[in-house]
Amino acid sequence: MNAARAHRTRKRTRIQEENEEKILDAGLEVFSTWGYRGATVDQIAALAGMTKPNLLYYFRRKEDIYLAVLNRTHEMWLEPLERLDAAGDPATEIAAYIDRKLELSRDNPKASRLFAMEIIQGAPILGDTLRGRLKRLVDDKAAVIRAWIDAGRLAPVDPHHLIFMIWATTQHYADFDTQIRAVLDTPELDAGAFETAKATMERVFLGGIMEN
Repeated sequence: MNAARAHRTRKRTRIQEENEEKILDAGLEVFSTWGYRGATVDQIAALAGMTKPNLLYYFRRKEDIYLAVLNRTHEMWLEPLERLDAAGDPATEIAAYIDRKLELSRDNPKASRLFAMEIIQGAPILGDTLRGRLKRLVDDKAAVIRAWIDAGRLAPVDPHHLIFMIWATTQHYADFDTQIRAVLDTPELDAGAFETAKATMERVFLGGIMEN
């Protein structure tokens, strides 16, 4: 699917790149507030500080903006997994992956919740991406973890389900922020709360998968 007209040019200008980011930032805000059905192109254009015709130069339809917002979030989510280094120390690499995923949840809660809504609805927009790029990357990194296990450097656990568990625990702090704040009786999750979460996750995950 071709999302942005500006992408058709051989090289985008700085202004084009900046305007597209403004549109995607505004789209994230509007979609995460009103959902896909409730959001309008007019709302997104107003929040981006653009006229509607100007916005439509970059994105033809609301669906194109939504797809671009989701793809940007998805790429952001995949980057920490891509950095998992087969040549590194397993404990260091997995701890770093946990830390980076938790930081994404801390810094991008709206993006995480919008992505979660897409998945809960059956991924009508991102289905092909999940079955393609995501699956290939997860399979590749699961093979890295499997090699560590085969070498006796990690306990014998299922690599795919280990990755799923890291996703679930780290993204919980974005997707279920309201529930966590209610239980902890705090108006917001501050740096201390995230440090405690990070230390706890590292202890539990690494304690469970490191070979003695």
